[in-house]
Amino acid sequence: MTASLPSWRETATTSAILDFIDSCANGPDALPPAERVAVFDNDGTLWTEKPMPTELHFIVMRWVAAATADPTLAERQPYKAAVTNDLAWLGRAIEKHYDGDDSDLNTMVGAILATTSDESVEDYQAAVSAFYRDAKHLTLGRSYSGAVYKPMIELLRHLEVNGFTSYIVSGGDRDFMRPMSSDYYGIPAERVIGSAVGLTYDEAANQVRYGNAFSFMDDGPDKPVRIWSRVGRRPVLAVGNSNGDLEMLNYASGLRMLVHHDDDTGRGDAPYDGGAEKALAAAGIRGWQVVSVRDDWSEVFPSVDSASG
Repeated sequence: MTASLPSWRETATTSAILDFIDSCANGPDALPPAERVAVFDNDGTLWTEKPMPTELHFIVMRWVAAATADPTLAERQPYKAAVTNDLAWLGRAIEKHYDGDDSDLNTMVGAILATTSDESVEDYQAAVSAFYRDAKHLTLGRSYSGAVYKPMIELLRHLEVNGFTSYIVSGGDRDFMRPMSSDYYGIPAERVIGSAVGLTYDEAANQVRYGNAFSFMDDGPDKPVRIWSRVGRRPVLAVGNSNGDLEMLNYASGLRMLVHHDDDTGRGDAPYDGGAEKALAAAGIRGWQVVSVRDDWSEVFPSVDSASG
């Protein structure tokens, strides 16, 4: 335990993180506050992504509802996986994406777009907020506010105290993350950078609505592009956990951190390397800080579910 990061063990990794933050904030070589920019992936970095990413849980519920309304959908993927609770198919689609095979992901993307096409942004926000209020994590049995990684929340607060501005930079849907980012992470909605469906303005209804194609995806090599377009600065600290974060980590000018899910102690974060093999190899070659969930974190999740909505 450290005073600044109480859920982190006193390891070489923790010391390196604290030393870097201190060097950015204090002393003759301290960076101006405007240059203290940190970027964080979301799924698997700030909260658990197993047995499926939170957004996928929400989407699966919508697919089940669509297949109930139109039973013919249940005969094809990904609706079939949703109605039969085939989490393995869904998980493999994401892992195949990280390995460069988007065949199943493209099938999922078409169905994802169908769930929001012509929906107003306000209606979508209300549906997402209701999900966060009512849904329970599939294995932890608590609301998703209790599925955040406690050590990472402490890191965000420590960065804040030291004059850093932190952004979420995720391949997930920007508008799915915005309703919870402030309450869960202390990061305001305007600092959420993610993938986004194209929007249109419905003048007759005075509504902004979702279209039927993505405006942009925020994954892999697109992450540095999106960071620059939204922030206008190269981050000095970047944190990720998967192959999709490789380019973002490499783009950072200072500390690169890779969360390694290696905890086999039964604390709720099942160990896995799938979808992170390239990132782990790069971390070893390039000397990035690998954060071991097993060895560097004394706690993983909040001890009390603090969900508020």
